[in-house]
Amino acid sequence: MKAKILIARAVFPEVLERLSQHFEVEANQNDEPWSAEEMARRLHNKQGLFSSANERISAELIAACPQLKVIANMAVGFNNIDLEAATRAGIMVTNTPDVLNETTADFAWALLMAAARRVGESERWLRAGKWQRWRYDTFLGADLHGATLGILGMGRIGQAIARRSRGFDMQVLYHNRTRLPVALEAAASQAQYVGKEELLRRADHLILVLPYSAATHHAIGAAELALMKPTATLVNIARGGIVDDAALIAALRQRRLAAAGLDVFENEPAFHPDFLQLDNAVLTPHIGSASVPTRHAMAACAADNLIVALSGQIPPNLLNPQILQ
Repeated sequence: MKAKILIARAVFPEVLERLSQHFEVEANQNDEPWSAEEMARRLHNKQGLFSSANERISAELIAACPQLKVIANMAVGFNNIDLEAATRAGIMVTNTPDVLNETTADFAWALLMAAARRVGESERWLRAGKWQRWRYDTFLGADLHGATLGILGMGRIGQAIARRSRGFDMQVLYHNRTRLPVALEAAASQAQYVGKEELLRRADHLILVLPYSAATHHAIGAAELALMKPTATLVNIARGGIVDDAALIAALRQRRLAAAGLDVFENEPAFHPDFLQLDNAVLTPHIGSASVPTRHAMAACAADNLIVALSGQIPPNLLNPQILQ
């Protein structure tokens, strides 16, 4: 008898077909938003859940689903899941690391270049029919070549971002919970480990690649923004909540910070509406990993985790291995 799974959001048809060969599947291919109550009702008799980063898997939901054995999250981050509650309930939780490192690093550079060189602002100006003549000071931005790149959070994505700085002849500074081995620093464009305050003070361009947790909530707030150069650019491709969005809006509005490139926001998709009033902010809807090959790889990875776990084996990307004890 096949195990029952719930796919909480629309997925690629070939992934749905593959999972249907292994399981009895209920899928949300209409991509309808479900309330917590509806999610609990649909998940109640299921052994597996294929989720995205947008579903809140709370302790209450876990308690309402006693047959649940596996949560396969199609994301690297897992702050949408109460991992402690899942572990107490004996539920395996998996994510999709590594397959999106390079694509997300590419996108960090896309945001950085767009924000520093005022690409979004100048395109809107052009589309509005305002380009009538050339001026020496039209949309002057900041250079990347020869500048100092700061990276806050130096995991695999942070290191991939640093490697890309070689072509821009940049000095790379980073801060992390722990310093990288010397060999990894060398591979990451000779990155130099510094304290957080020094990083904020010296960076011409700062990219945030921190995982979200209670400890990193508002890691960049008013006090941290005040340390940064008024000519600096801030890029957040990590998670909403790492930045105090209201404080960032104030800094951008008052030109205490030159520009920002943001792919994630607090309370997304209901982000702070004042961002829309800022010309010096480049805004994208959480698409850092949104290339065709990478999203296919993420979906395949989540499916692998689910299939392996519900076959009684240890999935390759298990986040709570302590349940095996």
